[in-house]
Amino acid sequence: MEWLGQLGFALPLGMGAIGSALGIGAAGSAAAGAWAKEAREGKPMNFLYVALTGMPLSQTIYGFLVMLIILKTKVYTPEFIAANAGAIFSIGLAAGFGELFSAWMQGVIGASGIRAMSESEGKPFTFTIIAMGIVETVGIFSFVFMFMMMPS
Repeated sequence: MEWLGQLGFALPLGMGAIGSALGIGAAGSAAAGAWAKEAREGKPMNFLYVALTGMPLSQTIYGFLVMLIILKTKVYTPEFIAANAGAIFSIGLAAGFGELFSAWMQGVIGASGIRAMSESEGKPFTFTIIAMGIVETVGIFSFVFMFMMMPS
């Protein structure tokens, strides 16, 4: 059963990375389309799209921090992990889903914001950042609440 508990430690990183890739893909595709439109119209290409495209990367960092902090903790011995494998796996899976969907939806919001910015001279940038920050909070909560639920 130890392997199940160890998997629980890795899930937030792996699932956060999947969500980051999906979110970056969504926002990056929108940015590429917006840059093509701006280039076709002879306008300078907006660098702010890069910031919106990169924001979903933070959930991969949260997942890595979860794994790193747990691996550095002396409490989590092989015996402890085996005895609490179900709880550790479940908590890791829940946190992983939180990171995955937070990053993915952050990218979807970023893609919509990029589209809106490309059609309105960049005006909705601040509101897009706010909306992306709200969904970022889900990733932060998943990161923090996992530690609060871990058996000790």
